[in-house]
Amino acid sequence: MPLLCVCVLSCSPKLQNVEAPIEEAESFSYTGTEAIREEWWTSFDDPVLNKLIDSALTENLNLAATWEQFMAAQANLRGEKSFLWPDIELAVRNAISRPEPDFAGGENFQAGLAAGYELDLWGRIRAGIEAEEFRAEASFYDYQAAAMTLSAEISAAWFQLLTLKKQLELTDQQIETNENIIRLIRARFTSGQIRAVDILRQEQLLESTRDQKIFFETELELVKNRLAVLLGRPPQNLFITPKKDLPELPPLPETGLPLELIRRRPDIKLAYNLVLASDRDMAMAIRSKYPRLSLDLSAQSRSNNYNNLFQDWAYTLAGNLVAPLLYGGRLRAEVDRTEALKNQQLYLYGQTVLDAFREVEDALIQEQKQKERIQVLERRLDLAQKTNKQLRIEFLNGLSEYLDVLLSLDQEQQLQRDILEARQTLLEHRITLYRTLAGGFETERTNSAEF
Repeated sequence: MPLLCVCVLSCSPKLQNVEAPIEEAESFSYTGTEAIREEWWTSFDDPVLNKLIDSALTENLNLAATWEQFMAAQANLRGEKSFLWPDIELAVRNAISRPEPDFAGGENFQAGLAAGYELDLWGRIRAGIEAEEFRAEASFYDYQAAAMTLSAEISAAWFQLLTLKKQLELTDQQIETNENIIRLIRARFTSGQIRAVDILRQEQLLESTRDQKIFFETELELVKNRLAVLLGRPPQNLFITPKKDLPELPPLPETGLPLELIRRRPDIKLAYNLVLASDRDMAMAIRSKYPRLSLDLSAQSRSNNYNNLFQDWAYTLAGNLVAPLLYGGRLRAEVDRTEALKNQQLYLYGQTVLDAFREVEDALIQEQKQKERIQVLERRLDLAQKTNKQLRIEFLNGLSEYLDVLLSLDQEQQLQRDILEARQTLLEHRITLYRTLAGGFETERTNSAEF
């Protein structure tokens, strides 16, 4: 089985190779010609959406917490790099002895310096530093993936608001239509041309439409609350009223090759760097079985007064060679443990790649089928409107029952609502496609990041 070999240039100046344990992927099912933008949401040409996402990228609390996780990873890296330098300590002591010793009286002062340094003979320390470098880079990609997810959630919530606003407008129109029909058939009832049950059925449809309006009003407020939290604000502090309709669907972006997707997506690069970090952990465990050489240097001065404290110094230089001989298999077990963890991360990396391929394929298929579904719904609505018009004429001429008119009217109004929902779903599929194809994008925080 051919393996998918991926080469990625990490922030460290080394080209790393990892073979994902999966078959090499063929091209995606569909592709467009438009190059996908880094800030993909600008493809919808909606200034309000652009402003919302810009605000969320700086104020969302979960995203800020993910950034602090990256800051902690960088601090761990700096701490690991400190082992390449000697540890130097300063000690100062003032003591009084009773009875007085022979040394210059009972009060004395001591000052000393001590330094310790381990020579990285086998690269054990360097392997630990590289592991932390890859983890810090993985944490950065975790932040980018979180920013990508946040932008998708903001976009979906905004389009839901626009759809719900349009649904409410449509429901108001349908309520008005149903009320007018009730007045009409009541007038015909007084002349004996219609049954009382037909009035009751029309009133049921009217109340059903009012119920739909309550549902949409509730959903509108809930989406506003969710959007406020995504923006990092209390729900009661967000005052936003959507004033435009849903945007047109942008042209289909170019999907590119699967290998390009692997090099671009932050969640895949995150999993990739965790594989490399696990490999360095294993290297560190192997090299822990080798001897260690360290140097210790100390200098100390002692006097009964401060004036003479630094006149006489005593120096000690020592070299220590420590070689593990018998640890009851503990070091071998650590190597086996880190090797198993490396293999685990390799399989998780392969699964992440497979999931990414599936997400792209799913989004492409869903978008194509949703377009077909909207066309079917529009044809159904056109037929329902023609049928409803014809049934009204027949009803007015006494050729059909009002129940047929009522059922046709109900179906037409439901199709109008279904089309609005279907168009929103189509945009959500496009959001998913952008999220699955796009790479990371720069934010105010990432512009200041150091690697």
